[in-house]
Amino acid sequence: MAPTLPPQKKINGLTINADLSQAPYLIDGADTTPKLFRMRSRALGPRTAHREKTFGIWRSYSWDDYFTHAKHLGLGLVSLGLKRGEVVSILSEDCKEWMYADMGVQGVGGICSGVYTTDTAPQLEYLVNDSDSRFLIVENDEQLDKFLQVRDRMPGLTKVIVIERDGLHGFSDPQIIFLDALYEIGAAYDAAHPDAFDASIDATAPDDTAILVYTSGTTGKPKGAMISHGNLMFSVAAGVRDAPVFDTDDQLCFLPLCHILERVFSVNASIAAASTINFAESPETIFDNLQEVSPQTFVAVPRVWEKIYSQVAIRIGDATGLQKWAYAKALKAGQARAECLADGRDLPLGTRLAYGFWDMALLQNLRRMIGMDRLRRGGSGAAPISPDLLQWYQAIGVPVLEGYGMTESSGVMSINSLTSNKVGTVGAVLPGAQLRISPDGEVQYKAGNVFQGYWNNPEKTAETISDDGWLRTGDVGMLDNQGFLKITGRLKDIIITAGGKNVTPAEIENKLKFSPYISDVVVIGDKRKFLTCLVMIDQENVEKFAQDRRVPFSNYASLCAAREVQDLIRETIDAVNKDFARVEQIKDFRLIDVLLTADDDELTPTMKLKRSFVETKHNALIQQMY
Repeated sequence: MAPTLPPQKKINGLTINADLSQAPYLIDGADTTPKLFRMRSRALGPRTAHREKTFGIWRSYSWDDYFTHAKHLGLGLVSLGLKRGEVVSILSEDCKEWMYADMGVQGVGGICSGVYTTDTAPQLEYLVNDSDSRFLIVENDEQLDKFLQVRDRMPGLTKVIVIERDGLHGFSDPQIIFLDALYEIGAAYDAAHPDAFDASIDATAPDDTAILVYTSGTTGKPKGAMISHGNLMFSVAAGVRDAPVFDTDDQLCFLPLCHILERVFSVNASIAAASTINFAESPETIFDNLQEVSPQTFVAVPRVWEKIYSQVAIRIGDATGLQKWAYAKALKAGQARAECLADGRDLPLGTRLAYGFWDMALLQNLRRMIGMDRLRRGGSGAAPISPDLLQWYQAIGVPVLEGYGMTESSGVMSINSLTSNKVGTVGAVLPGAQLRISPDGEVQYKAGNVFQGYWNNPEKTAETISDDGWLRTGDVGMLDNQGFLKITGRLKDIIITAGGKNVTPAEIENKLKFSPYISDVVVIGDKRKFLTCLVMIDQENVEKFAQDRRVPFSNYASLCAAREVQDLIRETIDAVNKDFARVEQIKDFRLIDVLLTADDDELTPTMKLKRSFVETKHNALIQQMY
């Protein structure tokens, strides 16, 4: 007797559960991503699934290409000994092969685990050993070198597969093969066992672990979050209502696919929606690629939205007097319109006419310049974003909506929507999910996308899941009377001053980061008499500021030390201080005069400062202020 499936309904082009509190979570009848992937590939065949640049030219690859490569990659690993439930690690920048590996491994019942390309050889060693990975897929000779440095300390690895041959012609090693050879092994296995891939996909179940996503490890060793097929299906199905993606949409994939936000958005959501993924060439070309692709939907971390704003602010600073006047008028008209829409009021005739004129005269060109002339919905997540920044985007006609989630919730818990958006909050909880605020102010969550636990780490799992089954987020927040959630900070980041005042630094930090001259900031003050902060300047914008004023500097450190730059940051802090009570005001600051990258301990791969690392490494600067 077949199991009774929950009732379904159609929303934004997809058929999903009418009640998302009931498992299994179906999308167009499929209960796992591999089953949905096979369905889409068979239906769409020659249609473009993704694009990638080769020698400066965008090249298209079909759903047939996607499915065939995934099948041969997965079956190739099976032929080499991969068993169901075993882990395959991927060490690569975003590319089509990353997705082929993800769907190929999941399709044969394996578990896919991503490794950041900024990780060192010892970090790779830890992640491979901790995940019990049987196979490792690396992008190129640079990433292969990391494996070679620590290969003797990774005894569980069967084979290493290299995607690119550049720089490795003539290279030979019995433990290492190239991806094209793996495809050939998989194709031969497929010819001998023509039903094997379909049978493996049919065997995938919602409760099977689909992927491992390792936490950033800011408070200890990284932990592998086990996320099931059902978890991923819930996140996509629940997000359809407020953050829809359509089959006509272009998306830009640029955050590391190791990150849960990009994984769900660019892999799972794009398969569900049958949208087209465009791979950014590199993290350095994001803004150029945005202009080329002009996506209809785009999700990014706050640092990207901040950088786009900074570029515009600097260009306006270089504009003529007439251009600055026009920009101010256009922004004022956009702000008036945005305020009416936010309040749910009809636009007065004067507001509608003013915005229509300035939109045609200036704002349309501005959106085209930043690659957002087709944008239907922008999303921000993975870290808090300044409300001032969101209001600026609304004013220029770019709807950027904040959402909230974490690795342990499979990427999403709450979302603002185009029809229900409250700036300064992270939106309402997903349909079929529940939120509660604990007595100490912690946000706690229960839904079908709460992870299965940490890989081989029941102690940490028990700390993260409450006794009555709620995910403990570690974030402090509040729910308003309309059901919108506001995150005020992290429990572990709350500052208690020497005078006993509780301060959550996130709001102060976000206000400061709205400045085009400040890239990131960490507020200090726990058990101290007053608040101070460490500031990381925006190198490009501050260099231009210095050059325009003929401020001499020879390198990054001397730029930070320049009196004019110090005064610039001090003026920014003084302006922000006016918005806060005296006890919450920043009394002193220091600039971090070392240029940080994602390779440094202080930064996560998504370019967020790690508070604990920063406070430890730059303790001497902190002591100077006290």
